[in-house]
Amino acid sequence: MAMYLIGDVQGCDTALERLTQAIDFSPSRDTLYLLGDLVNRGPESAAVLRRLMGYGNSARCLLGNHDLHLLAVSYGVRKPGKRDTLAPLLEADDAPGLLYWLRHQKLVLYENVGDSGLLMVHAGVLPAWTAIKTIALAREVEAALQAPDAHLFFQQMYGNGPDAWSDALTGADRLRVIVNALTRLRYCTPEGVMEFKHSGGLEATPAGYVPWFNAPDRQTTGEIMAFGHWSTLGWLHRPDVWALDSGCVWGGCLSALRVAAAPAGGLATELIQVKCPQSQEPGD
Repeated sequence: MAMYLIGDVQGCDTALERLTQAIDFSPSRDTLYLLGDLVNRGPESAAVLRRLMGYGNSARCLLGNHDLHLLAVSYGVRKPGKRDTLAPLLEADDAPGLLYWLRHQKLVLYENVGDSGLLMVHAGVLPAWTAIKTIALAREVEAALQAPDAHLFFQQMYGNGPDAWSDALTGADRLRVIVNALTRLRYCTPEGVMEFKHSGGLEATPAGYVPWFNAPDRQTTGEIMAFGHWSTLGWLHRPDVWALDSGCVWGGCLSALRVAAAPAGGLATELIQVKCPQSQEPGD
């Protein structure tokens, strides 16, 4: 059995098909971990969801900001953006089933691989959150997404504030901070105040902030972190941090990272990439 982490697909099913062929993926043998932003910007969002649904438990998917945007649009809470490519999905005969499946995906995934812990999110985590706390907070949002009154959650999901975590937060403010950290975060202060105006790479870090994974007292430092979302950061492979959004829909590649326990301890990884035939102008 092989384990593959895959970066942002963003509606590029042709690239996803090429990638599964390149890794010789078998649903009966292997497991894919999709790191969020399954849909939007690319032309084949419905096909992506159909493919992943068809893989059953062999495809384990995170929700990204574009996936949540699709759900908000489907509830009529948000209007489609000018650059969205969601209309064919929303107009498809099987749209209700695709959206139901999407609404039941995760915001955090965690796996023990050999003697290492692997924590997977779409965007980032705040410095004060341990892995256990991150998982618990994600479950709060997942419960709201799957509730019969999920439309109420989407009505209150948008906004940049509060911009920092507090255990005293309740209600919509609490859920909004969790969603913003897990699906939108790039930069924060060392104390965990989030910043959402900038979307460049490491060289574009705004003054007074750090990339979330460089926060000096980050409580998830003992875990290996894997995430997508940050196409301007691109492929990053540190011992403790793996970034896998290599800008598929923006003229880059779709990336898969094969992960396995190494015989001598730790993890062995192999990067596989395919060029994406669809290309859009860069954007968030």
